[in-house]
Amino acid sequence: MTAVSADAVVLEVAPAAAYTRLLLRAPHLVATARPGQFVAAAVGEAPTAMLLRRAFSIHDVDPAAGTLQLVVAADGPGSTWVTRRRPVDTLAVVGPLGRPFPWPTEQGGRCVLIGGGYGAAPMTWWARELVAAGHDVHVVLGAATRERLFGADLAAAAGAAVHVTTDDGSAGTRGRVTDVLADLLPAVGVYACGPMAMLRAVTGAAAPAGPVWVAVEESMACGIGVCMTCVLPVTGADGLTRMTRSCTDGPTFDGSTIRWDAVDLDRHGARSRVPEDCVGAPRPGGH
Repeated sequence: MTAVSADAVVLEVAPAAAYTRLLLRAPHLVATARPGQFVAAAVGEAPTAMLLRRAFSIHDVDPAAGTLQLVVAADGPGSTWVTRRRPVDTLAVVGPLGRPFPWPTEQGGRCVLIGGGYGAAPMTWWARELVAAGHDVHVVLGAATRERLFGADLAAAAGAAVHVTTDDGSAGTRGRVTDVLADLLPAVGVYACGPMAMLRAVTGAAAPAGPVWVAVEESMACGIGVCMTCVLPVTGADGLTRMTRSCTDGPTFDGSTIRWDAVDLDRHGARSRVPEDCVGAPRPGGH
């Protein structure tokens, strides 16, 4: 799928739970977009614009209207700048980027879609498409609190069964998404988007029962595979591990191929290490 660069016109900015939803007009970009892909947006005003673009999952598209939607959390200066756009402003974006969610290899059957916080943004669009294709779709939404949940009403409107978990028990089941996942397996496809710690836990719980696809949260500075800031250790079909670009080879990966043992998780997010057995890894005493 060919990405395009566009000055997307902001049509609407509205609160969405603890996040901000933006409706953008970008007809040429929307034409080929698929669930699981993202856009890379330039942030800041010239001449003080921030150097690096910010990546945002595409929440939904309307090809007839030529519009797309983003759901943005104001977590830092770049994303905060985006949430402060107003109608008639423009947002310089490149997209659609990355690999979309793959269709299940089996027709019909159960699909489980898991979203953590605003990581649920692409899942409601994907749920609608899977339901239309005849799948039995279950959407599991998790967050720390009720206020940080997103998409339950949209997933239900798409025809999916909705399951909610919160860390503090303020909505749905008290606990994590994996606490309800076991009752929904096996499935012809499990799809997850959200914090890396959640993706690792979902992979561990679901991979033994069938295919699991995760849309990783990595810092994607360019979005087009040039800067190499978003590499993850991924094992290929040949059994070898390589540092793989999340923006072009992902962001959707078979969760069982990610070397989670080399992804360090802490309260600041995730950081990937180069495993010693990785292709091209430095060797002691090597040159």
